[in-house]
Amino acid sequence: MAEAIRHDKTARQLRLLSNALDSGRLGPVRRLVNTLSPAEIGNLLESLPPGKRTVVWGLVDPEDDGEVLVHVGDEVREGLIADMDDDELVAAASDLDIDDLADLVEDLPDTVIDEVLKSMDRENRERLEQVLSYEEDSAGRLMNPDVVTVRADTTVDVVLRYLRLRGELPDHTDHLYVVNRRHHLIGWVALQDLVTHDPGTPINRLIDDELTAIHVNDSADAVARQFSDHDWVSAPVVDDGNVLLGRITIDDVVDIIREQAEHQVLSAAGLDEDEDLFSPVWRATRRRLLWLSINLCTAFLAASVVGQFEGTINQLVALAVLMPIVAGMGGNAGTQVLALMVRGLALGQVGASNIKPLLWKESRVALLNGLVLGAVLGLIVLAWFHSIGLSLVIFVALTCNLLFAAVAGVMVPVALKRAGYDPALASSIFLTTVTDVMGFFTFLGLATLVLLH
Repeated sequence: MAEAIRHDKTARQLRLLSNALDSGRLGPVRRLVNTLSPAEIGNLLESLPPGKRTVVWGLVDPEDDGEVLVHVGDEVREGLIADMDDDELVAAASDLDIDDLADLVEDLPDTVIDEVLKSMDRENRERLEQVLSYEEDSAGRLMNPDVVTVRADTTVDVVLRYLRLRGELPDHTDHLYVVNRRHHLIGWVALQDLVTHDPGTPINRLIDDELTAIHVNDSADAVARQFSDHDWVSAPVVDDGNVLLGRITIDDVVDIIREQAEHQVLSAAGLDEDEDLFSPVWRATRRRLLWLSINLCTAFLAASVVGQFEGTINQLVALAVLMPIVAGMGGNAGTQVLALMVRGLALGQVGASNIKPLLWKESRVALLNGLVLGAVLGLIVLAWFHSIGLSLVIFVALTCNLLFAAVAGVMVPVALKRAGYDPALASSIFLTTVTDVMGFFTFLGLATLVLLH
């Protein structure tokens, strides 16, 4: 429901913005844009064709430039950066937190990176270099080194005075981290405990040491799962020696989850989640051509199977009418299983320990669906073509192809995962090949054996 409301809001904003741009009135456009958050501005920019995008980008408040650049895809970001001069880029980058700057800095020109580094103090420069030293899509790249730490041998009153002197806290601060002199993480204290306990209460009495810290080398997917499992707002990041390095906050995790969803949907069609909606025709053509070429090869494989039964089809024209049903039903059934498996693999719910029971369960589901749908289809074919033999053939062929689809839906993504490939990207093409080839082979093969002998 909330997602639908958000989409309706974006569509309404886009319509208002487009109408104002078409009328040539930039005042309303500026006012509308400057009422939006950086994430909303980024979403609108991605929704606009290049000409209008350039106009709107020029109307964005310079203070928001950096945040907007963080919230758009790589391809759109590349175009926006190209429209900015070096001084604008330096100013935009200088306003960002370390974790957001790490996400942006590699897309900036070298001259701008040098200026940004020169404008930073030594501590923040070292923090940025530390974050950039970690693998992309790891906890180390996601973390913000700006954390508030306290010692266990102080009191609530001392900590509260320190916070007042500090003046402000990093966004999404719900805990203070307790460390020793070597910066080893001991535990954390909730802000609500600080304001509800007596000022003389020792911090070591309020320490929570049961929460799990995130290892700096954990993958982004693992980080997202831990936040989901524990309902965290923020979490500390440590190294092998339990030294506190930084923290990850819920806003970063929401971005991870959104990117995962986009990746899963677009990868299934062979697309890049960072592709610009209005990317140049030649670039979009080049990206999609490889995927379509692979599909063409698999289509020839299915066609070659059909070609082996050309004589059978010539004698029984009804087979040409019915065989797409068998292949199509198998493809749809396999896609259902595939969606469950890809999601399970992404969430870490599928592994070597439960593949067999999953395969057994999906095979039984496929068998029951095959028996029910095959019987219905068989009766329709009997009424249509008045052939008991043909209705039996399609009944058996449909049931068998649903079983093939179930096996392929389970095993193909698992096999690709073990081979080091992205199951979301490559599974569908192999699944379609299996259901087409086996559907045609089973249906036409049975027709040859039963109806022509």
